[in-house]
Amino acid sequence: MTQKDYYEILGVPRNAQEAEIKKAYRQLALQFHPDRNPGNKEAEEKFKEASEAYEVLRDPEKRDLYDRYGHEGLRGTGFSGFAGFEDIFSTFSDIFEDFFGFGTGRRRAAGPKKGADFRYDLTIPFMDAALGKEIEIEIERLEYCSICRGSGIQPGTKKEECPACHGTGQVTHSQGFFTLRTTCSRCRGQGFFIPHPCKECRGTGRIKKPKKIPIKIPAGVDTGSRLKVSGEGGEGERGARPGDLYVVLHVEPHPFFERHGDDILCQIPISFTQAALGAEIEVPSLNASKKLSIPPGTQSGQVFTLRGQGIPHLDGFGKGDQHIQLTVKVPTKLSKRQKELLKEFASLEEKEG
Repeated sequence: MTQKDYYEILGVPRNAQEAEIKKAYRQLALQFHPDRNPGNKEAEEKFKEASEAYEVLRDPEKRDLYDRYGHEGLRGTGFSGFAGFEDIFSTFSDIFEDFFGFGTGRRRAAGPKKGADFRYDLTIPFMDAALGKEIEIEIERLEYCSICRGSGIQPGTKKEECPACHGTGQVTHSQGFFTLRTTCSRCRGQGFFIPHPCKECRGTGRIKKPKKIPIKIPAGVDTGSRLKVSGEGGEGERGARPGDLYVVLHVEPHPFFERHGDDILCQIPISFTQAALGAEIEVPSLNASKKLSIPPGTQSGQVFTLRGQGIPHLDGFGKGDQHIQLTVKVPTKLSKRQKELLKEFASLEEKEG
């Protein structure tokens, strides 16, 4: 996949309409088509880049992901560009026939096509990421229309044979000594047209439906973690399996805990006397409060560690640690007696120092 800006490749503005995008691609395809530039590696590369840009910008879902997240957003769809010219010619065979007036000669028979992969961005609380949780999300996706069963034909009516190609999906053109067969432009190669489209799906055969999907968030995930839900992407074509759903996680910060890898850090305030004389205090942790023994003479900023009280490792074995940084609070308001005792303490320090 190229990392160049798709709009710059095609030379169109970011608000370009579909017709403008197609026109720009047509011009570049005519200019850099490999049959017109045999052996020209630079032209081949420009042809591939233009085809990749057109494949993304002509698809509303891919274009929306690209506009919001750039090339990174397309990775969740499974799109990674074209492997070679055969992929390009197979994908755009109908378009090339429109562009050049004849077929590429490289078109492959249409077969099953896996459904598109979907991306869903999910923001979760810090504790759900640390401890794991089962939740439910709702997505909208295209599903086969239950009224026409995906045919796009209004029940009680039927499709009719295309009068232009007589049901063959192709028309014949004679040019001098040559006879060329091209895809019928009226029915776009289907061989039929639908005079009475289904009112529910408007002839598309599919409608958008909301669907609730259970998601199991494993303990230890972090921002950027991806959860794959098999079979919950777009519907497959011609009997192919559906695509997958990729849930991309974004973890909210916690007001008390700070995450560093699988370790967590927190700050606990203690009093001057606790630091000087030592004490045993209760410390919040991810699961329950833990006791921490503070030795006499503890300094402000000193860090203590509770082993195995951090974030669970995603591989399922062990946990990180919890680091506790103590801050000594200096009292701002003292009673008369407290002041007297501190003055006495200071005096003793001077004598013993």
